[in-house]
Amino acid sequence: MIAFGSSITAPETYERCAGPGIRLAAEPDSPVFAHAAAGSIFRSYNLMLEKAAAHEDLEALVLVHQDAEIVDRDFCRKLREALRDPDVAVVGCVGAIGVRSIAWWEGSVTWASFVHRYGELGGGDIESFSWNGNTLPPYARTGEVDTVDGFVLCLSPWAVRNIRFDESLGQLHGYDFDYCLQVRSAGRKVMTADFRVVHNHSLELIGNAETWVEAHMRVAEKWDGKMPGVGVMGGDWKQRARRAEAEAAAAQAKAVSTQLQSDARVRDLERQLGEVTGSTSWRLTKPLRELNLRRKRRS
Repeated sequence: MIAFGSSITAPETYERCAGPGIRLAAEPDSPVFAHAAAGSIFRSYNLMLEKAAAHEDLEALVLVHQDAEIVDRDFCRKLREALRDPDVAVVGCVGAIGVRSIAWWEGSVTWASFVHRYGELGGGDIESFSWNGNTLPPYARTGEVDTVDGFVLCLSPWAVRNIRFDESLGQLHGYDFDYCLQVRSAGRKVMTADFRVVHNHSLELIGNAETWVEAHMRVAEKWDGKMPGVGVMGGDWKQRARRAEAEAAAAQAKAVSTQLQSDARVRDLERQLGEVTGSTSWRLTKPLRELNLRRKRRS
């Protein structure tokens, strides 16, 4: 039996995104733990782990952000396939290797089968490099990674019963990376799978930079010297160095966000141009525009 859970802070977002996706992917016997957030996402998810752990026939628990929509009818089959290896504890649709902090995008992303759907600037979709599975870059592959992005986080029964989200780290950020580190430190694996998901998210990747920086520092402090590669940066890891590192990572996220917004503006302008040039009035006035252009060239 595969269970699903979602922490809800905006019921209308859940009903538009996560709710339909869960109903599409869930099986007849799948319990759904969709509840109002109980404080931090760490706390909300831990309560769902407790509920799921009580089911003796549990095969997996799928934790879905309220703004993430599963659009894969084969989701449960693919998840069971990924969990065939008993050492696999976490599965996601976006993952990276060489990750040293909660800024997982600074590592090498090896798989990303999702669409980033935004509402700004007329709205649009940005497809990840492995969304359609047809033309993939050489480095694209599913398999073992250091961490996955937690907007869809699939946990094995072992993970549900043995690992908890660290509620001391903050309210929102870093829960997925820290959970993956806990799993890996226990000798289990984190994997990616070809799940198709739509993430309905603003082009602003980090809403509150200060809380993100604080989470970055807390996770780095927790794992300093405990996991190879994690927190290995220049400096001596004193407080000022940690903050500088976190702020640099936040600045990179801001740069990526700015690029996404720029791309979205271009798409919006292209759409507006297409609407204008495809209109009846534009076609009817074409001879007049050409005539005026010839007059300007002769003058």
